[in-house]
Amino acid sequence: MKKRVVITGLGAVTPIGNNTSDFWRNSREGVCGIDYIKTFDVSNSKVKIAAELKNFEPKDFFDRKHVNRLDRFSHLGIVAAREAYADAGLYGLHVDKNRMGVVIGTGVGGIITIAEETANLVNGGMNMVSPLLLPKSLPNILAGNISVEFNAKGICNTVVTACAAGTNSIGEAFRAIQYGDADIIISGASEASITPLMLAGFTNMSALSVKDDPCRASIPFDKERDGFVMGEGAGILILEELEHALKRNARIYCEVAGYGFTCDAYHLTAPAPHGEGGARAMRLALDNAAIEPEDISYINAHGTSTRYNDKYETEAIKSVFKEHAYKIPISSTKSMIGHLLGASGAVEAIACIKAIEEDYIHGTIGYKTEDEECDLDYTVNKGKKVRVEYALSNSFGFGGHNASIIFKRLA
Repeated sequence: MKKRVVITGLGAVTPIGNNTSDFWRNSREGVCGIDYIKTFDVSNSKVKIAAELKNFEPKDFFDRKHVNRLDRFSHLGIVAAREAYADAGLYGLHVDKNRMGVVIGTGVGGIITIAEETANLVNGGMNMVSPLLLPKSLPNILAGNISVEFNAKGICNTVVTACAAGTNSIGEAFRAIQYGDADIIISGASEASITPLMLAGFTNMSALSVKDDPCRASIPFDKERDGFVMGEGAGILILEELEHALKRNARIYCEVAGYGFTCDAYHLTAPAPHGEGGARAMRLALDNAAIEPEDISYINAHGTSTRYNDKYETEAIKSVFKEHAYKIPISSTKSMIGHLLGASGAVEAIACIKAIEEDYIHGTIGYKTEDEECDLDYTVNKGKKVRVEYALSNSFGFGGHNASIIFKRLA
């Protein structure tokens, strides 16, 4: 018998709030976290906006040594993990640390450090490269840092599947607990990729919005969408085996019900036509949850605000849910926080979990112009009260990775 898995802790660092409470309150209020880039000069860039964090200072959370010895993506992930760990009531509690694991996702890991040390190499030679280059930048280093922080001695894994990494990491943690490999797993993702290098890379492949108005740049499903907006942040969840959580009288948010993941095997950056790969991921998640398409109450879309993603995701939803697709409220968190790349699915999972907890779906803000090819209920501009029994979250990434995860109200 597979074990049941629940969520007992949440932590978030996002462009609209540096903790879960602020993030969710601002999501409900439809706050736009996108603005003009302030951390570096963009005068020579066609793209001048992103969703940067506000008022986040590593020195407020770490001593000087760890400010300097950790890349920003580790700063964000550890802060979110601390919040989730505290939210789950795990500080000071005796649990078997050999049965506590860590599964973390990221898209580009310590890219800030890589860019800085590459400049040192070019400008100063090999002796100018810091010995901390690798301990700061490796994609798996955040999972290692979190395991050290909480003395988690169980499974420790890193998922690098581009924009699907957050959802994949939660799904893999779910599977590990289901099959008895751990009692508790700290899971989620972190990304800090708003750098000149990454901005230039995405800009020059025509992936980013070039709009000047921050509130009309990330506009998923709007006919005038022209690309995604880069964001940064982290989302961490505490996944726990149900009986383990009940024995310690943990507060339980919801249950993880199903998980599916596929590959398009089509193109390294473009989604498969009609969202075929994403549709298969959703079907696998539904089958894994042993529910019918009509049971889904809410979909948190990948919804990147790119021309083909939004069109093909809409087609994928229609192919899976048929006529019921028109009855399911959908929204895109990216309309407010931009695209957090590898961390997006983890933060969007938190939006799903809070939707179940409060029976409230946040809106897709900035929407003005209808697109005849995107004709579902995208909860435009304002959120609404809806009874949410099952919430499905989609994440699709470069490389053709597709991941879908389903959360359910605990029966």
